[in-house]
Amino acid sequence: MTSSQLLSRRDLDFLLYEWLGTEGLAARERFAEHSRDTFDAMLDLAGEIAAERFAPINRLLDAEEPRIGPDGRVVHPAGLAEALRAYADSGMPSATFAPELGGMRVPFTVAQAAFAYFQAASVGASAYPLLASAGANLLVAHGTEDQIERFARPIIEGRWYGTMCLSEPQAGSSLGDITTRAVAQDDGTYRLFGTKMWISGGDHDLSENIVHLVLARTPGAPAGVKGISLFIVPKVLVRPDGSLGERNDVALAGLNHKMGYRGTTNTLLNFGEGQARPGGAAGAVGHLVGAEGRGLACMFHMMNEARVTVGLGAVALGYTGYLHALAYARERTQGRPAGGKDAAAPMVPIIDHPDVRRMLLAQKAYVEGGLALSLYCARLIDDRASGDEAARRRAHDLLEVLTPIAKSWPSQWCLTANDLAIQVHGGYGYTRDYAVEQFYRDNRLNPIHEGTHGVQGLDLLGRKVVAGSGAGLRLLVETLRATTGRARAAGGEAAAYAGMLDPAIDRLAEVTGVLWTDGDPAVALANASVYLEAAGHVVVAWIWLEQLLAVSGDDAFAEGKRAAARYFFRYELPKTSPQFDLLAARDRTTLDLDPAVLG
Repeated sequence: MTSSQLLSRRDLDFLLYEWLGTEGLAARERFAEHSRDTFDAMLDLAGEIAAERFAPINRLLDAEEPRIGPDGRVVHPAGLAEALRAYADSGMPSATFAPELGGMRVPFTVAQAAFAYFQAASVGASAYPLLASAGANLLVAHGTEDQIERFARPIIEGRWYGTMCLSEPQAGSSLGDITTRAVAQDDGTYRLFGTKMWISGGDHDLSENIVHLVLARTPGAPAGVKGISLFIVPKVLVRPDGSLGERNDVALAGLNHKMGYRGTTNTLLNFGEGQARPGGAAGAVGHLVGAEGRGLACMFHMMNEARVTVGLGAVALGYTGYLHALAYARERTQGRPAGGKDAAAPMVPIIDHPDVRRMLLAQKAYVEGGLALSLYCARLIDDRASGDEAARRRAHDLLEVLTPIAKSWPSQWCLTANDLAIQVHGGYGYTRDYAVEQFYRDNRLNPIHEGTHGVQGLDLLGRKVVAGSGAGLRLLVETLRATTGRARAAGGEAAAYAGMLDPAIDRLAEVTGVLWTDGDPAVALANASVYLEAAGHVVVAWIWLEQLLAVSGDDAFAEGKRAAARYFFRYELPKTSPQFDLLAARDRTTLDLDPAVLG
């Protein structure tokens, strides 16, 4: 497989340079060591390694999912460790980190564009460095100097991996109900006891060590999320000089067998069951990150980065599925044009049929819109870390509102793109002889990963758009209106689309207020998922208007962008009108439903 079957480099260049002006970041002190040449070199290298090392093992990792061997160790197919080593040797793990930590301080926008290649090539393999990088960023932001040196630096160097241990069998996404205990010790460490479920990358032999970031409660902590603290719990203990010590009391209790992402181990972990006895006592040794009771606030640093990158992974899977479907539609001959009278005439490529073109154009609109949204959020992360104080605050506030959308919109609609890619393939599409079948199964996990669709809806409507008396929503509306103002001034098709988008923006703001009219969260949040979907479509319509204003020329690429924008405004944006009607009515169908009637 070539990198051109994973992503469109032309599209990446357009989004990074012609739309976002990413090369301008090199003018900022934080990124002064870089230029477009270094950005392009990173993208070239990522595409090469992804195509040569990750893509060839993707089917193998799906067919031979992780298993526990006779010695109790996790067994992976040959090739995964080698692919991850190639990734580490390339310098990708350290790319965004500071030079004093061995990094290159590459803009996050460029790093995300590069990482999308790996996610498109093998999302199961790429999950290990995804989680590791997010964990290292958390430690750099909230850890002590010793914690950064002992636990983050080996991750940044590509030698160790990491996890986020939040969920428990009885709690799931309801983190306020976790019961894992952390008991303070005389030496300043803690001993942890409990069980964590659905832990991606929770056990393997792909690295020297695994740094688990674990949420737990200290004795006497208040109920709910205010009683949660965060701990570093390494698989193997780490001495003060950074050398590895004895095995920690973290035990693999079992592997979960998934429909997709099979290359990533998904585990049930027991902490403190006594299988290992570090220092001669039961209990997993942990190190407190930040203050007691502030664990969830620290963990959100990792969770939000992971949410943006999970959304990017959904895009990558949808994008490579689209490229596979496009190639198939151009090669596969079947049928003849409608109205054709000559039954003996040669069959035509299926791309000649309007309904196939509809399915391809829909995929293009979803995946290119999703990629633009993901990279826009990555740019906000760069703006939050550089520039003047006002720009940083603006980027932070806008990112807060957009994060639930950036995670969930691609997870829903790029999955739909994968569904359409299967449909384009016809009967071949649902066989394992064609890659699109696996892409769909892999992508189906993303609406659940890092907070389900419903959780993101609650976060958006219940927290983000009402925080600061609606300041984030007002900023989003102002940002969207600035674009529609430019589009009206540009005239033509852009002005027409601005005329369609402005009323949708009005309704988003209006309906948000209506939902919270009496401040009753039960009523306001009953249809939070519908709100998330409508808001997401408004945002992506804005993203397409932005792309339309940025694209120039009359070549196939430019005309393709215009066609995809046209599709989104004519076929997709109108879907929000009945959604806003339902929301404005404060519909109680699901709220008042008696569960007994469901059977």
